[in-house]
Amino acid sequence: MQMSDQKEIAADPARVYAALLTADVLQACVPGAQDVTGSPEEGYEAKVTQKVGPVKATFTGKVTLSDMVENEKLTITGEGKGGAAGFAKGGAVVTLTPSETGTLLSYDVDAKVGGKLAQLGSRIIDGFAKKMADQFFTNLQDTLAPETAEAADEEGADAGAEKQGWFKSLTGKKSSDDG
Repeated sequence: MQMSDQKEIAADPARVYAALLTADVLQACVPGAQDVTGSPEEGYEAKVTQKVGPVKATFTGKVTLSDMVENEKLTITGEGKGGAAGFAKGGAVVTLTPSETGTLLSYDVDAKVGGKLAQLGSRIIDGFAKKMADQFFTNLQDTLAPETAEAADEEGADAGAEKQGWFKSLTGKKSSDDG
C-alpha cells in the first residue's frame, strides 16, 4: 500500500520537527498508543491497540528514524506484530516546509500488512491507514496548537514563557523566539 498526503500544521518547522522526535508527543498523537518509549538515536518501542474492521489487536513494534535533516526531513521505518492478527511494516518519508501559517508537512508512506489483516482486503486497509494518518496529524496539530493560541490571546512577557512551557519540558531547550 502506498499513500501520500500533506497537512498544514500551525507551528514552525523547528517545533514540528522537535515534536516528531519526542516519545511523549508521539504517544499522544498515535491513535491507540498505550506506550511509546525510546529516543531518536536508539529508535522507539511502541505498544498500540487498534481495531481494523473485525480484527482487534495489540501491536508491539519498533520504529527507527533515519535520513534526518533537522527541521526539514526524516524517514520513519517501523514494524509491528499483532499476534494472530498479523503484522504491519513500512516506512514514511516526512518533509517539513515553512508556510505562511506554519509548516506544510508532506509524507509518502509505503506499508505492507500480513496475516488476518491482509485478508480484510485493500479497501478496508487503505481506508484504515488514511484514517490513522489523518487522526495522527489532527492530534499533532491539537498538541501544538494550544501554544499558538495562547500566544495570540495573551500579551506581555508571560505569554512567551507559557507558550514554550511544553516545548522546554519535553526537549530541555528554549525555542528561537524565547529570548
